[in-house]
Amino acid sequence: MSRIIIAGAGAFGTALALAIEQPVTLTGRNMAAIAQTRQSPRLPGVTLPDRITIASDPAITGQDILLLSIPMQTMGSYLDAQQGTPNAAIACCKGIELSTGRGPTSVIAERLSCPVAVLTGPSFASDIAQGKPTALTLACADTDMGKLLQQRLASDTLRLYLSDDPTGAELGGALKNVIAIACGICMGAGLGESARAALMTRGMAETHRLALKQGARAETLAGLAGFGDLALTCTSDQSRNYSFGYALGAGTQPDSGKTVEGRATAAATLKLAQQHGIDMPITEAVARLTADEITLAQALTTLLSRPLTSE
Repeated sequence: MSRIIIAGAGAFGTALALAIEQPVTLTGRNMAAIAQTRQSPRLPGVTLPDRITIASDPAITGQDILLLSIPMQTMGSYLDAQQGTPNAAIACCKGIELSTGRGPTSVIAERLSCPVAVLTGPSFASDIAQGKPTALTLACADTDMGKLLQQRLASDTLRLYLSDDPTGAELGGALKNVIAIACGICMGAGLGESARAALMTRGMAETHRLALKQGARAETLAGLAGFGDLALTCTSDQSRNYSFGYALGAGTQPDSGKTVEGRATAAATLKLAQQHGIDMPITEAVARLTADEITLAQALTTLLSRPLTSE
């Protein structure tokens, strides 16, 4: 039977290794300490069972299933440094590559000649690691491979729903991080729950405009990969993107030790929107604020003074 290799031993990659319930090889940086203690610094209090093999740099073969829990902005360079092609590769990150404007499946497909899928949806690593029920979208254009991956990776607590629309799945997962930053800004600035609900709704409209232009399907964005992920990420303090935005809105210093994919995604998305002539005011406000091109007051004014139009 083929191996399941998870590249990226951060919180989410480690949580997936715990949830899959099959022998898994977990690889990443600083693996020696994890191998010795069987503890992950990203998931305090969790002991890794023996079925999880800890490896620093396992050779990838054509029989392996490779899950890439690598930050979007470094995935390309990570793959460039690897040798070997797996049987299938699954993107487990959310974002748009700033340098190219492409999603994770395109970045992977350019470098690996194998079926590519994306695993995304409403999930926090701590919930997955604790065995709390989580439902995700597994999107793969190759439906036969998608079914095989679903059978290998799903468990009683990790429910995987198949889709053949990886474009919609990855864009829903990427753009919700931008909207989550905006919602955090809104709540940090004290604008209230009603304003947040409006931002979520109009943010979903922005997501639809760009995603449909890129070939995504509306029903994908209405599912776990779109609406489900948006609802979780925009309303929970566990969300790194929401917490980052909250700090900006409150005028405090965001935690610099956490990866906030929505920051780079906002800049990359704004470029795509401008190329396609798509109006995305929430995305533009987040991109310009996080790039220090406008002040918080200017960003809030931009969002609150939009022309009155039909919904």
